[in-house]
Amino acid sequence: MDLNDLLEPSVVAFDSTATSPKAVLERAAELLAPICGVSAEEIVEALDARERDGTTGFGNGTAIPHGRLPGVDTLHGAVLRLAHPIEWNAVDGLPVDIFFVLVGPEAGSAQHLKTLARVSRVLRDTAFVEKLRGAGDAGALWALLSADWRKAA
Repeated sequence: MDLNDLLEPSVVAFDSTATSPKAVLERAAELLAPICGVSAEEIVEALDARERDGTTGFGNGTAIPHGRLPGVDTLHGAVLRLAHPIEWNAVDGLPVDIFFVLVGPEAGSAQHLKTLARVSRVLRDTAFVEKLRGAGDAGALWALLSADWRKAA
């Protein structure tokens, strides 16, 4: 899946002021609802349900919240970079400030898993994650993501 099929500049939130896990999920849902064709509340519920199954805190200050729900026709993503890291129960115990959020169709498990793997490869690169933290605005964040996505293909 090409990054442009998954993510668009309008769903890249730079220095979001979310200060809790609930606020992060709500902000992501607010960004994703207009392009997913479902309500923000449904997205929050799907993301929250997945989070209750186990943390999506990937490590190195990153997390990949994700969920599947009826009414979503294809996989969509959003990226949030927080102004200040928050507690997320990440596997390494570190607070999280970079979130790559995925929402997909209920039946799209193969594509969903492939995309999760690809996102995790991108976020596993600690030097790249530091570049994301150093981005000066949403446009720079988008440019970094676009360039690195092509390398991870």
